[in-house]
Amino acid sequence: MALNIEGKKLVVEAVSAMVAEAGSMVAAEYRGLTVEQMTNLRAAARDANVKVRVVKNTLVRRAIVGTKFEDMGETFTGPLVFAFSGEELGTAARVFKDFSKDNADLVVKSMSIGEGVLDASHLASIAALPTYDEALGKLLYVMKEPVAKLARGLLAVKEQKEAEAA
Repeated sequence: MALNIEGKKLVVEAVSAMVAEAGSMVAAEYRGLTVEQMTNLRAAARDANVKVRVVKNTLVRRAIVGTKFEDMGETFTGPLVFAFSGEELGTAARVFKDFSKDNADLVVKSMSIGEGVLDASHLASIAALPTYDEALGKLLYVMKEPVAKLARGLLAVKEQKEAEAA
């Protein structure tokens, strides 16, 4: 069903709200996917806290004007599904990458994690970005490990001195 001008304005406002909250955005062509496959994609995105929308390209172009994703507008051709992730920058890319392993008809066209546009060749590297919890865990490990090595070294020296004394 075609949207009237008021309906289009509402769609642009809704997408603008998503864009304002998004840390990253991914656009992928979904030509050839069945309704069941799209439902599965939406379920996977919902589980990962990623918002997915299928919207006319012209309306999304209007919604991203003046935002950090404005450069992506020139890559919007064909039937596209758009994914918006919040604070976790790699989440939308991870959802699309995992889904496209089993569904070759989903083809990522472009993405952005802030300023500038990245093409599909960057999908794996963006999807590999750690989540906040993973990054925090790695940081804590890096901070803790030198102290732990020092403690193990001192313990080894102590045990060696005790063995020599006995």
